[in-house]
Amino acid sequence: MPQTRLYLTAPGTEAERLFEAIESTLEDDGVPAAIAETFHDSGIFEVSLYAEAEDVPGLRAKIAALLDIAEDALDFAEEPVPDIDWVTKSLEGLGAVRAGRFVVHGGHQRSAVTPGRIGIQIEAGQAFGTGHHGTTSGCLIMLDRLIARRRPARSLDLGAGSAVLAIAIAKRARTPVLATDIDPVATRVADANARLNGVAGLVRCVTASGLAHRAFAERGPFDLIVANILARPLMVMAPAIARHLAPGGDLVLSGILTRQRRKVLAAYRQAGLRHCRTIERDGWVTLHLR
Repeated sequence: MPQTRLYLTAPGTEAERLFEAIESTLEDDGVPAAIAETFHDSGIFEVSLYAEAEDVPGLRAKIAALLDIAEDALDFAEEPVPDIDWVTKSLEGLGAVRAGRFVVHGGHQRSAVTPGRIGIQIEAGQAFGTGHHGTTSGCLIMLDRLIARRRPARSLDLGAGSAVLAIAIAKRARTPVLATDIDPVATRVADANARLNGVAGLVRCVTASGLAHRAFAERGPFDLIVANILARPLMVMAPAIARHLAPGGDLVLSGILTRQRRKVLAAYRQAGLRHCRTIERDGWVTLHLR
């Protein structure tokens, strides 16, 4: 449905008073409102409202009643809001990501996959993980090194998001990978990405919270587990993750800020694992344990 932006400009105090009155009145209607200075230190602010085009007449009448003025005296201008996928738009200017042998790219960047590289096509979408974040690229580098040394027979991507890591393992090792996420939308996106990258026969995508789902028992224990989540849930899940790791198996953890590294390592030492290596990128660390 096309959207319209209603907007007006006013001096700071007047604009703020108008914004507060409109925002509190229209909050229950779910009409987004915003206020922003037109130019730095100008003292002139723009108050904006965003509504479906068909709702604009009723919205104008409601604002006029709120301000106790005639509707034709209401000084709100209108402009259509372009129908743009802002997530995709924000990523258009980002280049392909090279991490180890892997190249994570969009459909328009296939030329970035040069001979000897492993391409992973991920489009901007609803699930986390396009490869541009330091946690994802750190995991890819670590996985490339580990699989080069020893090919895992069974792998798990815990908190898979877009499944970029599961796809990387499947393409590099050519062995089965279980990819799980608590979000069913992410699971659907992960499954679509696996098909897009030609590894649907190797990557099984499952919606699962924690590690109690029967898929973990059916597919495990795992020779390789990668979990790019956040420090706190990783610490809570340390005993369960360790139980699902095969003897001598490799564990890759990320989503961990540099300052959180020691606490996470302590939790996994208590679970019986030892630290082998750390990669640090952009203030985040990726840990390899065994």
